[in-house]
Amino acid sequence: MATTKVSKASKWFSNKTLRLSLHRRRSKSSSSSTLTSPASSPSSPRERPKRPHQVDEMKQVFRYFDGDDDGKISALELRAYFGSIGEYMSHEDAQMVINELDSDGDSMLDYEDFLKLMKIEKRDEDDDLKKAFEMFELEKGSGCITPKGLQKMLNRLGDAKSYDECVAMIQVYDIDGNGVLDFHEFHQMMA
Repeated sequence: MATTKVSKASKWFSNKTLRLSLHRRRSKSSSSSTLTSPASSPSSPRERPKRPHQVDEMKQVFRYFDGDDDGKISALELRAYFGSIGEYMSHEDAQMVINELDSDGDSMLDYEDFLKLMKIEKRDEDDDLKKAFEMFELEKGSGCITPKGLQKMLNRLGDAKSYDECVAMIQVYDIDGNGVLDFHEFHQMMA
């Protein structure tokens, strides 16, 4: 049952871009950043411990949603945030997301609940990245992008490159030096 609930919240957010315009919500900061995926920092598909700057970044994102600084995100605050970035969210949708992720039954998201939401988004991002990786595989299921596979896909996309150019492009991100990109190397390239 929990999987079904998570997928509903994930479905709502999957079509949204979580953009953070720091200067819009709070006048304390004049910086502006964009978060197209909540966990957009480079990491392997396997779960790794968060580095201190990643934790700080997530807390900053949480504070943007938490308009009244009470340590909780209400349905109203969720709607207000999305409204501030030009995305409409009905009260029912906001409450649905909160109810599905709320772990203590107070109809609000605390920081830990918020992190669950961000993990849903991260998983969706990884799925999209895997699909993109598979498009570049010359031999489907091989687990690597070869210069020939890269050349073929780039040609399909209208960006014709020579074989040698594709070799050079792969060399930039080929960490292990085997002449091809595995998923980990592709992930690092896209990060």
